[in-house]
Amino acid sequence: MTQPDPSGGSAIEAAVAKLGPGPLTESALQQHVAPLFSRVRAAFANRVYLANHSLGRPLDAVDDDVREGTAAWFARMGDSWEDWDAEMQAFRRRLGQLLNAPRADCVVPKTSAGQGLRAILNTFDAIPRVVATAGEFDSLDVILREYARRGRITLALVEPRPDGRFDTADIVGAIGARADLVVVSQVMFATGQRLEDLPGMVAAVHRAGGRVLLDVYHALGVFPVDVMALDVDFAVGGSYKYLRGGPGACYLYLHPRYLDGSLRTLDTGWFAKRDPFAYLRPDPPQYGEGGDAFLESTPPVLPFYQARAGQIFTRAIGVGRIRAHSLGLQERLTGQLRDRGFSAMGGGDDRGAFVVVVDDRAEAWARQLLDAGVVTDARGRRLRLCPDILTTDAEIDAAIQALSDIGP
Repeated sequence: MTQPDPSGGSAIEAAVAKLGPGPLTESALQQHVAPLFSRVRAAFANRVYLANHSLGRPLDAVDDDVREGTAAWFARMGDSWEDWDAEMQAFRRRLGQLLNAPRADCVVPKTSAGQGLRAILNTFDAIPRVVATAGEFDSLDVILREYARRGRITLALVEPRPDGRFDTADIVGAIGARADLVVVSQVMFATGQRLEDLPGMVAAVHRAGGRVLLDVYHALGVFPVDVMALDVDFAVGGSYKYLRGGPGACYLYLHPRYLDGSLRTLDTGWFAKRDPFAYLRPDPPQYGEGGDAFLESTPPVLPFYQARAGQIFTRAIGVGRIRAHSLGLQERLTGQLRDRGFSAMGGGDDRGAFVVVVDDRAEAWARQLLDAGVVTDARGRRLRLCPDILTTDAEIDAAIQALSDIGP
């Protein structure tokens, strides 16, 4: 069976241990951590990669990890489910620790955050009233709008204030007398805004008899996330960005109060059965214990292996240390950009992991920067630049100079 902490993970932990305690430094990271990313660094040797908010850079160990998953298939065929299930449980356990969930089965593997949202929407028998912000990522936004268009939910969308920020007071105001479900992001994907006073908003929703689904895609791995302290009912996210686990390794978090079997979803399948490989068909179906009841049909197993190295790395280095280092890099970016006349935001505790430069030419700038060897992106008027622990001061300076050459 697959071990919870395989040899590749031990190598990652050993390399991170060489950093020693205290704040992260560029010299130590380049000496001890950068070699863990030799393949992607070689591929992007002549480019500055500042799109870590979009797709996180993978560790070399990912290749061996995925090969381990396929090796079981070649060697054991049907019996490889023993290995694959062990890896799925390790995936859930590590995510639970990052989320500060009290039980591993609070985490239900999903192939997308949208799949997690649909699972929760499909727990309602009557038509629920849903409140969400107009700033949710496209996948959640599309699902919410389509459910509303087809009469499966009633939907109230909270718009940003004139400065582009969403205010929790506006979300609470939209609840009115009743809201069955409130869908919000802890960090807004387009602007990097960190939503303020989440505990107060969650408490207001609960007082109104509703539940909260929190999108932590741009939060987990960026700063410490504590779903129990926030008291959110549900959370969705994935490994695509800051957890360096690529596409498909996503999840739904369920608060323990929903693991007693009282909450059921239409998004189910044979892996949600109490003993799926017994092939029994009681009517009504008998579901697994806890979060296992929210599993669906045959899961894609390679994403569990694909996400392993990033989870181990994030836990080993510590999200708090990652956050402190990120803020320093963001401050360097925003300070120099502002000095050169750019409208730059980032580097504060009220924001996520990326810097935003606001300008009507943002999308054109992203294309021009790519031509200049700087990889980033834009969302409307917002150019997004996200350094990570592999980013050097020299790379930040090069990116600033490239942007200065084309603007402001």
